[in-house]
Amino acid sequence: MMTEISSLLTPKTRRKTRIGLVAGGLGTYWPQFPTLLPQLQESARYVSGRFQAMDAEVIDVGFISDAQEGAVAAEKLRAADCDLIVMFLTTYLTSSMVLPIAQRSNTPVLVIDMQPSEKMDHATFDTGAWLAYCGQCSVPEVGNVFRRAGIPFRSVSGHLTHEPAWRRIEQWINAAHVRAALRHARHGLMGHVYPGMLDVSTDLTLLPVTFGSHVEVLEFDDLRVRVEKVTEAETRARMDLAREIFTLDDTVVEEDFAWGAKVSVGLDRLVDDFELDSLAYYHRGLDGEQHERLGAGMILGASLLTARGIPATGEYELRTTVAQLATQVVGAGGSFCEIQALNFDDGVVEMGHDGPAHLAVSSRDPLLRGLGVFHGKRGWGVSVEFDVQHGPVTLLGLGQDRDGGLSFIASEGTVVPGPLLAIGNTTSRVDFGRDPGEWVDDWSATGIGHHWSLSIGHRAADYKAAASLLGIDFRQV
Repeated sequence: MMTEISSLLTPKTRRKTRIGLVAGGLGTYWPQFPTLLPQLQESARYVSGRFQAMDAEVIDVGFISDAQEGAVAAEKLRAADCDLIVMFLTTYLTSSMVLPIAQRSNTPVLVIDMQPSEKMDHATFDTGAWLAYCGQCSVPEVGNVFRRAGIPFRSVSGHLTHEPAWRRIEQWINAAHVRAALRHARHGLMGHVYPGMLDVSTDLTLLPVTFGSHVEVLEFDDLRVRVEKVTEAETRARMDLAREIFTLDDTVVEEDFAWGAKVSVGLDRLVDDFELDSLAYYHRGLDGEQHERLGAGMILGASLLTARGIPATGEYELRTTVAQLATQVVGAGGSFCEIQALNFDDGVVEMGHDGPAHLAVSSRDPLLRGLGVFHGKRGWGVSVEFDVQHGPVTLLGLGQDRDGGLSFIASEGTVVPGPLLAIGNTTSRVDFGRDPGEWVDDWSATGIGHHWSLSIGHRAADYKAAASLLGIDFRQV
């Protein structure tokens, strides 16, 4: 079902994640052991090939043998503006060879050492053969020097075909996808904060300072003028698209459906004109005036944008759209979410939200339901409803502390079957393997805020790695 939906929508194209790669060993060994360097270079080619197969642009600057070559590699990687640099220690090398790469690039670094196989053949190995297995020898040295230089140290040790090690490496590549997306993101913020929701308020300077991203402040009039230019033919075409993706409930009023479709076309133009990677919005409105109708007509278009990889979220939730973008770029979807209720008999937390939803997490064809009232908001119209697919999920939210610092906050659970509300919401029953009331207490104590992203799969390790690359705290419940 999701393959069919994705074929109907054009996904957002973003700058490719850039992974810098450098391999090295101590040049003193080469004349002493003539077969060693060719063996290590072959290992480096294998590692480079594994990286080339990942969903990233790989900047491979080759093999270094001394500090001078390390300095040359450092300059190449600095100019490449990578999202993550991977240093492959093929055998022992001195920390002086790799420290400049970490210092000058201003980029997070991952150190890997991947020996040729699971173990040495002690009966036949000489010194030269052993040295091919000696990459780990440098890891404590590099870790010590990085700590003394104030550089965060990360490492993965294994052997060339050791899939558990490659899965750990892949977590860092996923983290680099998050860093790449947030470094270059343009976040739209339209309207004003939901009155009284102090937790939602975000310092707009914080995202550029923390991640390097941009916040574009928009007015609802920026949307109004674009919606006014949408033709009847464009509206009908968007309604036809919606009919292919959604099941229409009998409660849907044709006039409200057409309005939501028209707003959807205008939203696409807004996103294109401002080159947005996400959009958070809210407008209270009054007595059915135009801006109130715009705010109430957002759900269809915002859900379609979210399905394309452009999180569009209500209640002015800028930080949650950042979390949704993070979960989106690692391929886990990410739907706007809050706690709805607790079921102590079944031991589950019921969660979901009215308004925009991520179709990638739906367990069935999503439903468009007509609502005469949006609870807690003015206006009326169509809303998206579906059940979240059963299985493992990870919540990810973006917290903000007293000092203004941001943090990733995550929790892994399992969506299980059972009765759900049918009120135009995305809904799910999440089992965290513990008393639901205790989970709520611990989750709330992290500083998570009102909303978060619900993503598919157990992804906490990816999000923890992303927090490391972003230089922010990580908390898990």
